[in-house]
Amino acid sequence: MFFLMGSQDKKKRKVERQAGAPGATEKVREIFLAGRFPVVTTHQVEGRRIAKVLGLVCCRGYDSEEAFFGMAARAMNKGAQAIVGYNENVAFHPDGSKYFSCFGTAVMFDYDPSDPDALPLMLQQKFRAQDQSGLNEII
Repeated sequence: MFFLMGSQDKKKRKVERQAGAPGATEKVREIFLAGRFPVVTTHQVEGRRIAKVLGLVCCRGYDSEEAFFGMAARAMNKGAQAIVGYNENVAFHPDGSKYFSCFGTAVMFDYDPSDPDALPLMLQQKFRAQDQSGLNEII
């Protein structure tokens, strides 16, 4: 009986975490749809050389977009610039619901100074925020 009561607390925390995530999901959606974060099924992105593999990222959910953009958000949080080897699975339950699983490998590219988007997205946002606030300190 104690086990069942403990799982309710876990479910409640999960719902609270997801309630704060819609803004982050929208941001990831905008970046992906703008073409600034490639997700490919191949093991490389054409025209870009992979410098570092950050590891496997995955996300699951009852909605395909929730699973896909959740996976992309996890990769961006790691500092990834793309996902290679993308794959997804759908499990069908007897009650008629679907459960989506999306996974791939988060990677960083070689730095190209001539490309303004060569830095990871998190660093780009940090530098833009510094430029806008007028804080150009040398670290």
